[in-house]
Amino acid sequence: MSSNTDIVKEKNFQPQAASRLAFAAGFFFSVRIIIVLLSVRVLGSEPRTGAEVSLTLNLLLLGLVCFYSLGPGNRTFGSMLQLSSIRWVLIFLTFSCCSLAWSSTVSLPTSSAYWCGMAADVAIVVLLFCIGSVTEISHSLMKGFIWSTCCLALIAWMMPALSDLRLGDEEFFNTNQIGNLCAFATFLAQYLMRRKEGRWGLTAFFLVVTLLRSLSKTTIVAFLLSESFLMIQDRSISRKTKIFLTAAAILVILIFWGLFEAYYDIYTTAGNQAETLTGRTAIWAYVLNVALEHSWIGHGFDSMWKVVPPFGSDQFEARHAENELLQQFYTYGVAGVVMLGGLYGSLYQKIRRLQRGPLKIIFASILFFVVVRGFAEAEPFDLLLPLWAIVLISMLVDYTDAMGLEMTVVSPSARSDPSNSPQRVPVLQ
Repeated sequence: MSSNTDIVKEKNFQPQAASRLAFAAGFFFSVRIIIVLLSVRVLGSEPRTGAEVSLTLNLLLLGLVCFYSLGPGNRTFGSMLQLSSIRWVLIFLTFSCCSLAWSSTVSLPTSSAYWCGMAADVAIVVLLFCIGSVTEISHSLMKGFIWSTCCLALIAWMMPALSDLRLGDEEFFNTNQIGNLCAFATFLAQYLMRRKEGRWGLTAFFLVVTLLRSLSKTTIVAFLLSESFLMIQDRSISRKTKIFLTAAAILVILIFWGLFEAYYDIYTTAGNQAETLTGRTAIWAYVLNVALEHSWIGHGFDSMWKVVPPFGSDQFEARHAENELLQQFYTYGVAGVVMLGGLYGSLYQKIRRLQRGPLKIIFASILFFVVVRGFAEAEPFDLLLPLWAIVLISMLVDYTDAMGLEMTVVSPSARSDPSNSPQRVPVLQ
């Protein structure tokens, strides 16, 4: 819980330079996903070069934030560690770093560089919150991420479609990455709309259409379920608006129906079985069997790529376990399962304690989306909800809870019946 002193500082400390750095960080967190693609397809260099460029930019951004953070700040790292979610982030980073000592990775220097990139993301966000206000930093970071994702979505639309009609590049800018970025950016846009931080309706619509066009199956299912949860639970949205949004969603799905049918035919007749549910079950079975060999501390950071044998007749190389819980169990054993539960569980408990309102529903929907998507997706290094995003949401949830401000939202029934009292839901001013 933030102290009263921290809350007073929040109202008076809003440096513009910190906001610009936060915008740049958010923009980079999304746009870096295409750096390797540009390096290989445009410049004709090796994938390793693109990865090195991405890591170099990451460290340069961290250095810039460190330089700006010199001197008195808005809060200390120690005060941020009062939040259990941020403590779990630190535990995860520490354990994953230690796991490099026993990791079965192909290249220890390369894996160490990937870990440094993941840690740099967290350090950037933590330092930004140390020097700026929660609202200014978080909103600027979100805006940067959203605009960057819109640029990537435009590039995806302009690229030739894959042989199975999906968007992106199979090796360096795949459909699941595009879909995930669009979904997460949509949630951030919805949060900013609830906060009255600009008009993001058309932007969110474009991102949702791009998500559907990407044909990322797991991401689409997780997004539709989480958005349905949001629509049902958020009482600040009028019934008329809900009907309009539902009708718009149905219309968009009908427009893409022919594409969905064509993709289904390809998926069921000529699809890569290693990427189908059947292929996933084979990956799950193998990874679980191997994970049990080192069930307590796992195989270590980055211990699957080029280590696990290829699957299927086309020799599909699994980058991760295609399931977040299984991925953490394989990588860090029982300790990984405990850390995953601690990270998501502590964040859920903090969200759960918020007063009922639109901001609480947005946070819960993001967590719902990540959990559902985790049944059939994972990340090779980070979590599906990146560690830097956990820090961001933790700070926002804590600030929302600490400020405790409310506004009155009159439900549709109250408008028609004056005897009904208005509902009170929390909102930051």
